[in-house]
Amino acid sequence: MKRFEIGKKYSMTSVCDHECVWTYEVIARTACMITLKDEDGEVTKCRINKKISEFRNAESVHPLGRYSFAPTLSA
Repeated sequence: MKRFEIGKKYSMTSVCDHECVWTYEVIARTACMITLKDEDGEVTKCRINKKISEFRNAESVHPLGRYSFAPTLSA
């Protein structure tokens, strides 16, 4: 399984608009959580979703919240 690495940047796109892109840098991590910093410098802590991570074979989180069209950030 792919894992998030400290210092690397990851991007995700909107489900509705492929030109809408969010980029996050992983600044810290534990076994269950990662800390992300967005392009504006805001820091967010996210719990790694085990069910989605197993399905995608890569760690996955929802930095913008969980809702029907929420984008997923994957390693």
